Amino acid sequence: MSGNQKLPDELQLATEAHVKYIQSLDTRKDEYDYWLTEHLRLNGLYWGLTALHLLRHPDALPRDETIDFVLSCQHENGGFGAAPGHDAHMLYTVSAIQILILVDALDELEKRGKGNGKARVGEFIANLQNRETGAFAGDEWGEEDTRFLYGALNALSLLGLLHLVDVNKAVDHIVACTNSDGGYGVSPGAESHSGQIFTCLAALSIAGRKDLIEVDKLASWLSERQVPCGGLNGRPEKKEDVCYNWWVLSSLEMIGRAHWIDREKLIKFTLSCQDTEQGGLSDRPGDMVDVWHTVFGLTGLSLLNYPGVEAIDPVYCLPKYTTDRVFGRSS
Repeated sequence: MSGNQKLPDELQLATEAHVKYIQSLDTRKDEYDYWLTEHLRLNGLYWGLTALHLLRHPDALPRDETIDFVLSCQHENGGFGAAPGHDAHMLYTVSAIQILILVDALDELEKRGKGNGKARVGEFIANLQNRETGAFAGDEWGEEDTRFLYGALNALSLLGLLHLVDVNKAVDHIVACTNSDGGYGVSPGAESHSGQIFTCLAALSIAGRKDLIEVDKLASWLSERQVPCGGLNGRPEKKEDVCYNWWVLSSLEMIGRAHWIDREKLIKFTLSCQDTEQGGLSDRPGDMVDVWHTVFGLTGLSLLNYPGVEAIDPVYCLPKYTTDRVFGRSS
C-alpha cells in the first residue's frame, strides 16, 4: 500500500496490543458486561479467532478448549446455541462451523458431535428453508432474513452439503429482495443496507449467480457510503462506523469495484479507531473498543492490502488460506 510509511506512529497497526486484547476477553468473568454478552459468546469466539488469524497469530487461543466449547453449544437437533443452554439458531450454527473450519477440526464434529456429525448440522440448517419462497428462518420460531439465507449457504458449502437445500429457490428470494438502487434489503421491499447487500452478494457468489447483480448501479450506491472523514456508513444519512469497512468493502470486492473508494482515507480512519495501548478497535475514534469492531476493522484493512494483515476471503469472512484449504484451491 502506497503511503503507509508516511503515517505517524499512532496510525500504525498495534498488532501485539490487539492480540493481547483478544486473549483477555475470556478472562473477564468477574465483570458484569461479560455475562450481559453471553448471548454473543459463540459469535464472539469466531470474531476473535478470525481477528487473530488476520493478525498472523492463529494459535493465540488454545485449540482444544476452543473445540470443547463449540461442541458444548450443540443441541440434539444439530444446531448450535450462543453458549451452553442457549437455544439453537442459524447465526450461532454458522459461527460454530466457521470456528471448526478455522481450527481444522471438522473431524472432531464427526467424532464427538450430536447424531451423525456434519449431516445432523446440515439437516438442522436445511429444515429452516421455506421451500416455497426459498427464504431461510433463523430458528424454529420462523423469523426470516437474508442474513439467515447467506449463513445457510455459507455453512453448508463449507461442509460440502449445499445439495441439501434448494439453491435456485434461494436465489429467487434474493432477486425478490433487489431494490431500484441495485441494493438489497432484509426481505422483499425492505430498504437497501450495506450489511444485507453483503449477505446477498455473498450468497449469490456461493450459488454461482453473480450474473444477476446490477454491478455499476450497486457499486455507485456502495461507493457513496464513504463520508468526508474517510469512514463508511451503512445507508444514507447515517454516521460512519468501522464495521462497515467489511460490509461495504467486501461487497465492492466481490463485484470488482473496491477501487471506487478512497483507500488511503479509509485506512487512516480505521487506524484512528484503535486503542494502541490496551488493544482493540471501536466504531469511531475515541469510543470503547469491542471484538466486533476489532475483527471488521481488520477485515477492512485486509481488503485494503494493509501490510502485516492476512488476506481475507470476501465471500466467507475467513482467511483466504482457510477457504483455499477447504475447497482445494491453490494459493
